[in-house]
Amino acid sequence: MIDWDDVRYFLAVARGGSVRAAAERLGVNHSTVLRRIAQLEERLGAHMFEKLPSGYRLTAAGEEVLEFAEQMEASSNRLETRIFGRDQGVRGLLRVTLAPILATHLLMPDFAEFALLHPDIEMEIVSSGELANLTNREADVAIRVVYDRKTLPLNLHGLKGPELFGGVYMSRDRLAAWRAGAPDPIRWIVISIHGTPDWAREGEVRTTGVPFRTTDGEAQIVAVRQGLGMTTLPCFVGDADPLLVRVPGTDLHMHGTLWLLTQGETRKTKRVRLFTEFVSRRLAAYAPLLAGLSVSRD
Repeated sequence: MIDWDDVRYFLAVARGGSVRAAAERLGVNHSTVLRRIAQLEERLGAHMFEKLPSGYRLTAAGEEVLEFAEQMEASSNRLETRIFGRDQGVRGLLRVTLAPILATHLLMPDFAEFALLHPDIEMEIVSSGELANLTNREADVAIRVVYDRKTLPLNLHGLKGPELFGGVYMSRDRLAAWRAGAPDPIRWIVISIHGTPDWAREGEVRTTGVPFRTTDGEAQIVAVRQGLGMTTLPCFVGDADPLLVRVPGTDLHMHGTLWLLTQGETRKTKRVRLFTEFVSRRLAAYAPLLAGLSVSRD
C-alpha cells in the first residue's frame, strides 16, 4: 500500500519545484524529503521527477500520479475536517492566520486574553501576508481584509466584521517643520510591492525627492516616525501612534471589510466557535478605530 505521508512529500516537491522548498514547507530536512520520494518511487516502480538546473520537474509518470495524489489529499482533508468538526472539547490546537499588522497593532492583546480564558487551547498565530488555505487545514480561522465580497471562496463560512479605512500620515515633528518652512525633502514612504495609491496624493503637503522604499509594514512605520516623509497606513495604526498625525487636506480611503473565515465542519468545533464569537465581539468594539473615527484630529 502507498503511504499517505510519502504522497504529501511528493505533492510538496511538485508544488514547490524543489526539494528545498518542500523541506521548508513541511518543516523537515532535505534528506527526509529525498528519502520519502525514493520510497514512493520504489513502491510505484517509476521515477516521479526529473532533476534540472532550475529545479525538479515531473516526469510523465509523475504527472499521472499528481492527479491521484491531489484526490487523496482532498479526501484526507475532508475526513480530517469532518472528524475535527465533531470535536466539542476545548483542549487542542487552534491555528489562526491574519496579516502581521493586524496581529501586532490590533488583536494580539485580545489573543492573549483569549488564551488566558482558555488555557487548554494551544494557540498558533500565523501572521503572514500569504493567504493560508483553510480547505487544506493550513489554518482553522482566517481574519482577512476583503475588498470585494464576491472574491470570497464559496466553501468558506464568513462572519462579516467592520470596515477598515486608511489615511495618509507623517510625523508630528515633520509636519511642524514643514509649516515652519523647513527645506528638507518630504518623501513618499512605500512598501515596494504596493507603491503610492492615487487617492493619497491630494493633500496640502507635496512630496519632493525620490521615494523611500521598505519591504515590510513595520519598517514603513518606523521610517515615517523618523520624519522621512509621509505614507499610507490603516487608521488603527496611524491614529493610535502619538508620534504621527494625518497629513492636512487628505481624506480617508476604505481598504475593505474585515471577515472572520472558517471552513466546513471546522467551524462547528467548540474551540473555533469560542474564538470566532470572542473576536467578532472585539472587532465590533473596534469599529470606530478601524474607521478612523475614534481620535479627534489637530
